[in-house]
Amino acid sequence: MVRVAVISGSASPNRTGAPVVAWIADKLRAAGAEVDVVDLQDLALPFYDEPNLPRLRRYVHQHTKDWSARVDAADAFVFVAPEYNGSFPAILKNALDYLHHEWHYKPAGLVTYGGGLTAGFRGAQALRQILAALYMVPIQEAVAIPFIKEHVDGSGFRPDAGMDQAADGMIRELLRVQGVLKTLNMPEPKTDY
Repeated sequence: MVRVAVISGSASPNRTGAPVVAWIADKLRAAGAEVDVVDLQDLALPFYDEPNLPRLRRYVHQHTKDWSARVDAADAFVFVAPEYNGSFPAILKNALDYLHHEWHYKPAGLVTYGGGLTAGFRGAQALRQILAALYMVPIQEAVAIPFIKEHVDGSGFRPDAGMDQAADGMIRELLRVQGVLKTLNMPEPKTDY
């Protein structure tokens, strides 16, 4: 069974992404994936505080060791993030920066949202560059949710038909690409550079 970490990339006290995370996690489970929902707000990583480069994997702090193990255990990722000022939230960048090899050769799906028409497109564009720099493979199919507050209420997230189709396509491709990439995802030798 493919293990997918769904990473909630917002720390705002007024965030609207939790129902979106629950929705995409349910869709992944329905597709046969094992899901680990990671709420970065609950994870509470401090700003990067390791004395060594992440690529060395010489972690000193327990919070980094725990984060490393959790990311290492995942076969694929879905990042759920709002757009903040034309990019993605700092809490997500910090979580990505903590690690290096743990991300390698794993596919990543994106679910972005925003309060307006842009639907998180600019945040997704910025995030794709970082994911590629970490040797992840961002899936072309993605979910973009405009006017998020129109789709979230007390009962949860209410996607329209286009959002459901986009999510189904992204999940299909994520699982398909993961099957190909798993042969590349071998343990990296430890280096001193």
